Amino acid sequence: MPALCRDCLHRFEPLPSQPRPRCPSCRSPRVKVHAELFSLSIAHMDCDAFYASVEKRDNPELADKPVIIGGGHRGVVSTACYVARIRGVRSAMPMFQALKLCPDAVVIKPRMEVYAETSRAIRALMDELTPEVEPLSLDEAFMDLTGTERLHGAPPAVMLARLVKRMKEELGVTGSIGLSHNKFLAKVASDLDKPRGFSVIGKAETAAFLQDKPVSLIWGIGPATQASLEKSGIRAISDLLRWDRRDLNERFGSMGDRLYFLSRGEDRRKVSARNPVKSISKETTFFEDTMHIDVLDGHLWRLAEQVADRAKAKSLAGRVVTLKLKRSNHANLTRRQSLHSPTQIADVIYRTARSLLDQSVSQGPFRLLGCGISELVPEAEADRTGDLLDPNASKRASAERATDEIRRRFGKDAILKGRALR
Repeated sequence: MPALCRDCLHRFEPLPSQPRPRCPSCRSPRVKVHAELFSLSIAHMDCDAFYASVEKRDNPELADKPVIIGGGHRGVVSTACYVARIRGVRSAMPMFQALKLCPDAVVIKPRMEVYAETSRAIRALMDELTPEVEPLSLDEAFMDLTGTERLHGAPPAVMLARLVKRMKEELGVTGSIGLSHNKFLAKVASDLDKPRGFSVIGKAETAAFLQDKPVSLIWGIGPATQASLEKSGIRAISDLLRWDRRDLNERFGSMGDRLYFLSRGEDRRKVSARNPVKSISKETTFFEDTMHIDVLDGHLWRLAEQVADRAKAKSLAGRVVTLKLKRSNHANLTRRQSLHSPTQIADVIYRTARSLLDQSVSQGPFRLLGCGISELVPEAEADRTGDLLDPNASKRASAERATDEIRRRFGKDAILKGRALR
């Protein structure tokens, strides 16, 4: 049974009498043992509490303290470190609720430019391993290391352990690795042992591993789909295995094939670095359903600002603004509006989405709000034409560019809009 020390990268064969072996070279207990460890090559890397990790890296005094990334007292939690999570703090939780659970938490407003810079450094490390890197967000990506062993002189598992070791030593952030034979199982594996995990799901154990798992493990199954599945008596993946493919397609439409194949651990999607970014979006789920326009407006501005930050970081702009709302019964409402000119300006995204929100707010209350841009183009094509109906739009865009520069130089909190505090 092959084994790998995740600290010194030593490869060895533990004795059968060692159920929990230590590394014979450095005596570390951080050893991964698996029959297929050195034959698998599809991986998912997910940073551990990424935003909070970056903040702790930049301020060592926060190392052992609970840290929450988010807005002010009336804002919401973006993410939280594991110390705060142990106390019950979760993403999208109202800040007042989070501070009741964790009153000694240090609350920090997001610094997207810093997170994006660290993300680019992580991507550079991944690009050294393989050209097939498919990012999912700033802090996670798929990698296909098939055929790289000859190049690196070591199997993919060793190179992945080296990757997270370098991330910690060179960039000060940690990550968890999932290693398997397809994308679905690699992503599942990366969540099994966070933080600083290294989990493997081999081909031989796939069926047994999935058998007793809930259907919510399958990518794309949210609360509404889960409720629909439960009405059909499907709660665990083992329940899905009793259905044939045709019946699943008749009952669940386009979702049927996904349910059929993923429940059997089959995923033919390729890891591809060449998949173009089709949209940039951000959403938040409320702790309590709401149709209070001031509350929704504050969330909408923060989402528009985050979408704009990501668009600027990727040097992209969008021709279409989308507003997404989910009602308390899980029904989705989606509204879109095309723009005269592609944009990456938060003010334009917000104002367009706010107009769509005003048309839809009477259909609340809502449990989720999201906004985004699509039909993406290079930023050189962005915001070329003014808005004849809003002569002040160009002035606000110039002010936003100036604000971006101030934040870049002096930090994200250097300038805040009043609506961001709602």
